[in-house]
Amino acid sequence: MTDKGILIIFSGPSGSGKGTVMNKLLAANDDMRVSISMTTRQSREGEIDGTHYYFVNREYFEKKISENKMLEYAEYNGNMYGTPKDPVDEMLKAGKAVFLEIEVQGAAKIRELYPDVISVFLMPPSMKTLEERLRGRGSEDEETINHRLVIAREEVRRASEYDYIVINDTVENAVSGIETIIKAERQKTARNKKIISEVINNV
Repeated sequence: MTDKGILIIFSGPSGSGKGTVMNKLLAANDDMRVSISMTTRQSREGEIDGTHYYFVNREYFEKKISENKMLEYAEYNGNMYGTPKDPVDEMLKAGKAVFLEIEVQGAAKIRELYPDVISVFLMPPSMKTLEERLRGRGSEDEETINHRLVIAREEVRRASEYDYIVINDTVENAVSGIETIIKAERQKTARNKKIISEVINNV
Protein backbone atom coordinates (compact mmCIF):
# COMPACT_ATOMS: atom_id res chain seq x y z
CA MET A 1 0.00 0.00 0.00
CA THR A 2 1.11 3.53 -0.64
CA ASP A 3 0.81 6.27 1.94
CA LYS A 4 -0.18 9.65 0.57
CA GLY A 5 1.78 12.58 1.87
CA ILE A 6 0.16 15.35 3.87
CA LEU A 7 0.83 19.04 3.47
CA ILE A 8 0.56 21.12 6.64
CA ILE A 9 0.56 24.89 6.86
CA PHE A 10 2.30 25.78 10.12
CA SER A 11 1.97 29.38 11.24
CA GLY A 12 2.22 31.46 14.37
CA PRO A 13 3.49 34.88 15.44
CA SER A 14 7.17 35.58 15.84
CA GLY A 15 8.13 34.35 19.31
CA SER A 16 5.44 31.64 19.48
CA GLY A 17 8.10 28.92 19.45
CA LYS A 18 7.62 27.52 15.95
CA GLY A 19 11.30 26.66 15.51
CA THR A 20 11.64 24.85 18.83
CA VAL A 21 8.45 22.87 18.36
CA MET A 22 9.37 21.93 14.80
CA ASN A 23 12.83 20.70 15.82
CA LYS A 24 11.27 18.42 18.45
CA LEU A 25 8.74 17.08 15.94
CA LEU A 26 11.35 16.26 13.32
CA ALA A 27 13.67 14.61 15.84
CA ALA A 28 10.90 12.29 17.05
CA ASN A 29 9.16 11.44 13.74
CA ASP A 30 10.90 9.97 10.69
CA ASP A 31 7.86 10.56 8.48
CA MET A 32 7.83 14.32 9.01
CA ARG A 33 9.72 16.94 7.04
CA VAL A 34 9.84 20.71 6.94
CA SER A 35 10.17 22.75 3.79
CA ILE A 36 13.12 25.12 3.90
CA SER A 37 11.99 28.65 3.14
CA MET A 38 13.86 31.29 1.21
CA THR A 39 14.24 34.78 2.67
CA THR A 40 15.94 38.09 1.99
CA ARG A 41 16.42 38.87 5.70
CA GLN A 42 19.82 38.64 7.35
CA SER A 43 20.64 35.42 9.19
CA ARG A 44 20.58 35.46 12.98
CA GLU A 45 23.36 34.08 15.15
CA GLY A 46 23.43 30.29 14.88
CA GLU A 47 21.32 30.08 11.72
CA ILE A 48 22.79 28.05 8.85
CA ASP A 49 22.15 28.75 5.19
CA GLY A 50 20.36 25.77 3.62
CA THR A 51 19.29 24.39 7.00
CA HIS A 52 17.19 27.08 8.64
CA TYR A 53 16.58 29.20 5.52
CA TYR A 54 18.03 29.85 2.12
CA PHE A 55 19.40 33.36 2.67
CA VAL A 56 19.41 35.30 -0.62
CA ASN A 57 19.30 38.87 -1.84
CA ARG A 58 16.13 40.49 -3.21
CA GLU A 59 17.32 40.31 -6.82
CA TYR A 60 17.74 36.52 -6.63
CA PHE A 61 14.39 36.11 -4.87
CA GLU A 62 12.56 38.13 -7.51
CA LYS A 63 14.25 36.08 -10.25
CA LYS A 64 12.82 32.87 -8.75
CA ILE A 65 9.36 34.45 -8.67
CA SER A 66 9.60 35.34 -12.36
CA GLU A 67 10.59 31.74 -13.14
CA ASN A 68 7.50 30.40 -11.28
CA LYS A 69 9.77 28.49 -8.93
CA MET A 70 8.11 29.74 -5.75
CA LEU A 71 5.10 27.99 -4.26
CA GLU A 72 4.18 31.11 -2.31
CA TYR A 73 5.85 34.28 -1.20
CA ALA A 74 5.08 37.34 0.85
CA GLU A 75 6.74 40.44 2.24
CA TYR A 76 6.92 40.55 6.02
CA ASN A 77 8.51 43.24 8.15
CA GLY A 78 10.43 44.57 5.13
CA ASN A 79 11.80 41.21 4.00
CA MET A 80 10.68 38.62 1.45
CA TYR A 81 9.83 35.05 2.48
CA GLY A 82 8.78 32.19 0.23
CA THR A 83 8.67 28.44 -0.40
CA PRO A 84 10.42 26.66 -3.30
CA LYS A 85 7.84 24.36 -4.94
CA ASP A 86 9.77 21.36 -6.31
CA PRO A 87 11.15 20.00 -2.99
CA VAL A 88 7.66 20.08 -1.46
CA ASP A 89 6.12 18.03 -4.26
CA GLU A 90 8.93 15.47 -4.06
CA MET A 91 8.45 14.95 -0.32
CA LEU A 92 4.68 14.59 -0.72
CA LYS A 93 5.18 11.92 -3.39
CA ALA A 94 7.38 10.07 -0.90
CA GLY A 95 4.48 9.97 1.57
CA LYS A 96 5.88 12.43 4.08
CA ALA A 97 4.01 14.86 6.31
CA VAL A 98 5.45 18.12 5.00
CA PHE A 99 5.28 21.28 7.09
CA LEU A 100 5.29 24.70 5.47
CA GLU A 101 6.36 27.15 8.15
CA ILE A 102 4.88 30.26 6.59
CA GLU A 103 3.21 33.55 7.42
CA VAL A 104 -0.55 34.07 7.39
CA GLN A 105 -0.33 35.84 4.01
CA GLY A 106 1.31 32.84 2.37
CA ALA A 107 -1.14 30.41 3.94
CA ALA A 108 -4.03 31.85 1.95
CA LYS A 109 -2.15 31.24 -1.31
CA ILE A 110 -1.31 27.64 -0.41
CA ARG A 111 -4.98 26.83 0.23
CA GLU A 112 -5.77 27.83 -3.35
CA LEU A 113 -3.06 25.57 -4.80
CA TYR A 114 -3.49 22.54 -2.51
CA PRO A 115 -7.16 21.92 -1.60
CA ASP A 116 -6.23 19.01 0.71
CA VAL A 117 -3.81 21.07 2.80
CA ILE A 118 -4.43 21.22 6.54
CA SER A 119 -3.42 24.17 8.66
CA VAL A 120 -2.12 24.50 12.21
CA PHE A 121 -1.70 27.78 14.09
CA LEU A 122 0.73 27.79 17.01
CA MET A 123 -0.69 30.11 19.63
CA PRO A 124 1.24 31.66 22.53
CA PRO A 125 -0.43 31.30 25.97
CA SER A 126 -0.76 35.10 26.11
CA MET A 127 0.54 38.25 24.45
CA LYS A 128 2.53 38.95 27.61
CA THR A 129 4.33 35.62 27.25
CA LEU A 130 4.97 36.36 23.59
CA GLU A 131 6.52 39.74 24.42
CA GLU A 132 8.75 38.12 27.05
CA ARG A 133 9.96 35.56 24.53
CA LEU A 134 10.74 38.24 21.93
CA ARG A 135 12.67 40.32 24.44
CA GLY A 136 14.46 37.24 25.70
CA ARG A 137 16.08 36.75 22.31
CA GLY A 138 18.19 39.83 22.88
CA SER A 139 18.74 40.15 19.13
CA GLU A 140 16.39 43.00 18.19
CA ASP A 141 15.94 46.64 19.13
CA GLU A 142 12.85 48.14 20.77
CA GLU A 143 11.37 49.43 17.52
CA THR A 144 11.60 46.00 15.89
CA ILE A 145 10.09 44.26 18.92
CA ASN A 146 7.15 46.67 19.01
CA HIS A 147 6.58 46.22 15.30
CA ARG A 148 6.58 42.42 15.71
CA LEU A 149 4.02 42.72 18.50
CA VAL A 150 1.70 44.76 16.27
CA ILE A 151 1.99 42.12 13.54
CA ALA A 152 1.52 39.31 16.08
CA ARG A 153 -1.80 40.72 17.28
CA GLU A 154 -3.12 40.79 13.72
CA GLU A 155 -1.92 37.22 13.10
CA VAL A 156 -3.60 35.97 16.28
CA ARG A 157 -6.87 37.57 15.14
CA ARG A 158 -6.66 35.46 11.96
CA ALA A 159 -6.04 32.18 13.78
CA SER A 160 -9.70 31.27 13.26
CA GLU A 161 -8.89 30.77 9.55
CA TYR A 162 -6.88 27.65 10.47
CA ASP A 163 -8.11 24.08 10.87
CA TYR A 164 -6.37 23.62 14.21
CA ILE A 165 -5.04 25.85 16.97
CA VAL A 166 -2.32 24.46 19.26
CA ILE A 167 -1.37 26.46 22.33
CA ASN A 168 2.33 26.38 23.08
CA ASP A 169 2.17 26.50 26.86
CA THR A 170 4.94 23.89 26.94
CA VAL A 171 6.91 22.48 24.03
CA GLU A 172 5.98 18.93 25.02
CA ASN A 173 2.24 19.68 24.95
CA ALA A 174 2.50 21.46 21.61
CA VAL A 175 4.46 18.60 20.02
CA SER A 176 2.00 16.01 21.34
CA GLY A 177 -0.94 18.02 20.04
CA ILE A 178 0.49 18.28 16.54
CA GLU A 179 1.40 14.57 16.45
CA THR A 180 -2.21 13.74 17.34
CA ILE A 181 -3.47 15.97 14.53
CA ILE A 182 -1.22 14.31 11.93
CA LYS A 183 -2.22 10.81 13.06
CA ALA A 184 -5.92 11.69 12.79
CA GLU A 185 -5.47 13.28 9.35
CA ARG A 186 -3.67 10.20 8.02
CA GLN A 187 -6.63 8.04 9.06
CA LYS A 188 -9.31 10.18 7.40
CA THR A 189 -11.32 8.27 4.82
CA ALA A 190 -10.99 11.05 2.24
CA ARG A 191 -7.21 10.65 2.31
CA ASN A 192 -7.29 6.86 2.05
CA LYS A 193 -9.47 6.11 -0.97
CA LYS A 194 -6.48 4.62 -2.82
CA ILE A 195 -5.67 2.35 0.12
CA ILE A 196 -9.30 1.20 0.28
CA SER A 197 -9.19 0.37 -3.43
CA GLU A 198 -5.94 -1.57 -3.05
CA VAL A 199 -7.38 -3.66 -0.22
CA ILE A 200 -10.53 -4.49 -2.19
CA ASN A 201 -8.64 -5.39 -5.35
CA ASN A 202 -6.21 -7.65 -3.48
CA VAL A 203 -8.83 -9.70 -1.63
